[in-house]
Amino acid sequence: MFLAGTKIGLLGGSFDPPHLGHVHFSLQAIKYFNLDKVIWLISPGNPLKSRAPAPVETRQRQAQKIICNPKIIISSVETEIGAKYSWETLDYLSSKHPRTKFVWLMGSDNLAQFHLWKNWKWIIENFPIGVLARPQSRQTGLNSKAAKIYKGVKLPANDGRLLPYYPAPRWCFSNMPLMNVSSSELRKK
Repeated sequence: MFLAGTKIGLLGGSFDPPHLGHVHFSLQAIKYFNLDKVIWLISPGNPLKSRAPAPVETRQRQAQKIICNPKIIISSVETEIGAKYSWETLDYLSSKHPRTKFVWLMGSDNLAQFHLWKNWKWIIENFPIGVLARPQSRQTGLNSKAAKIYKGVKLPANDGRLLPYYPAPRWCFSNMPLMNVSSSELRKK
């Protein structure tokens, strides 16, 4: 599927609904972390959310309508393998594509609660992580439990383009031009 050494960013989430903020985030991640592509891992559900998302097929169709760049790919791998947690998907993908350089992507809002994820330490110990600032969560992300525990392996933002080449654990936090849009707000409309 990928040539050896391909640098792939993995962006997991509910994407309920997918929006231009997700596209913006992905394009900024490609730029800041020197990625060849970003794959959207549209999850069947989110164990940390009480509300079930729209059907995964609906969210995938919505995502296809807004993606305007061939470097962003939509994947249904989480549904196909029955993954409930991100670490299961990462374990699967890395075993299927051992010569691909995967980078886990997240917004600072997710970094703030990363320590609540199932096997979060396994993720950071096995994959470099690219974090981009999100509105109202920059400081909470940087002051999070995960950020404090792994502060010694944080790359400076100006070295973000090197992130795919570093072995884990390694993470980088970068600012980006912010778009104040979220799926939660869109669902309220």
